[in-house]
Amino acid sequence: MYHLHNYCSWFLLSGDTEVQPIDEATVSPIINPEEQEIVRKKILDSQYKCFEKMNRDPPYNKSGLYCSRNWDGWLCWDDAPAGTLTSQNCPNYFVDFDPTEKATKYCGEDGHWFRHPDTNRTWSNYTLCNENTKAKLKSAFILFYMAIVGHALSIASLLISLAIFFYFRSLSCQRITLHKNLFCSYVLNSALTIIYLIGVVNNPEVVSRNPVGCKVLHFFHMYMLGCNYFWMLCEGIYLHTLIVVAVFAEEQHLHWYYLLGWGFPLVPASIHAVARKKYFDDNCWMSVETHLLYAVHGPIVAALLVNLFFLLNIIRVLVTKLRDTHRAESNMYMKAVRATLILVPLLGIQFVIFPWRPENRLAGEVYEYIMHILMHYQGLLVATIFCFFNGEVQAALKRQWMQYKTQWGQRRKDHCSMRSTSYTATSITEVPAFMYHHDCNSEHLNGRHTDDSELVALKSGETYA
Repeated sequence: MYHLHNYCSWFLLSGDTEVQPIDEATVSPIINPEEQEIVRKKILDSQYKCFEKMNRDPPYNKSGLYCSRNWDGWLCWDDAPAGTLTSQNCPNYFVDFDPTEKATKYCGEDGHWFRHPDTNRTWSNYTLCNENTKAKLKSAFILFYMAIVGHALSIASLLISLAIFFYFRSLSCQRITLHKNLFCSYVLNSALTIIYLIGVVNNPEVVSRNPVGCKVLHFFHMYMLGCNYFWMLCEGIYLHTLIVVAVFAEEQHLHWYYLLGWGFPLVPASIHAVARKKYFDDNCWMSVETHLLYAVHGPIVAALLVNLFFLLNIIRVLVTKLRDTHRAESNMYMKAVRATLILVPLLGIQFVIFPWRPENRLAGEVYEYIMHILMHYQGLLVATIFCFFNGEVQAALKRQWMQYKTQWGQRRKDHCSMRSTSYTATSITEVPAFMYHHDCNSEHLNGRHTDDSELVALKSGETYA
């Protein structure tokens, strides 16, 4: 994903470069000198490694003409047979270059690299590297706001769910207590993500200053991410202990779950922070191009696999052993297992398929949207399945609604009765009774207006004091 804070096009030349210039009308302003210096160092480092590689590699040993190995100012090119088009991924020096696109270089039939007709200098084609810059910038903004909206919806739905769990005492049990902790971890994670996206990712000044605060925020973000999945593991362990080990024994010691859900994620988050500081201390730790992230993602994947094993074992027990002896309880717990079983693969799928992003541009965009939905709408998904689709919660809400309707109807009935009594007293002491009707819901008497009722009263010969 392109960083929105420094999305621009510019080209810093290093030495006698051969790259194709880009039309100035299509590029944004030059970035600040500090970032220019960072990019210059990256290019010099790549150049040094290229020269080392050219000296280290054996000479070209195939027959026929060929183009000799070459450093073009941005990329290193190996020896190539005459009449071939070589390609490699675009460099990642510039924020508007897509590393998944290809840069190409043509070796002519005469064994010389292609020369641009305008400059008569050897030329590498980098036009594909930023050909879709505007479209990708638009997609980046869409994904950015999708993340903000997703976490905002997650926070709203989770807070509503927590209010329901705390309000209805009939829902109080150990399983709901685990739900509450899971929901709290998702609320905190979503809040930290929104702060990180708005305050760091979309703030180039903060990233360039690289304060300690943004790294502390990243640490807590990684910690809360771990808490999400380890509280999901707690859900699976609780059900496994309840159904397989203790056979529907309700009470368990929850302090072990608190230790696993809130305590253990500190370990991988701390290991990642220390390793990041020592081995990959980039600005605000924003880069994802490091294997150090496996310090956090590895335990998460392990928790998901263990949870999946527990849930499959639970289903085996419910289906084979408890179908006849505990039919009612088995059905009740099967619903809880089904909800957890749905969530486990959905919430962890991004850690499984993340390395296999499609190279095709359209497929890659679809992949990005799916991954953003899975990552940033998790809280909404958890609240929907564990709370809003929960039969116990729905029953409690229905009871509350019926109770409210009954109480409201009774108050309305009492209010109508008081009005009716007041009207009767007034008709006796002050005015003829035929001027009023005692039903508070209508201005009619048996379908007739007050004028009709007056005529009926006169015809009947009634007299009033």
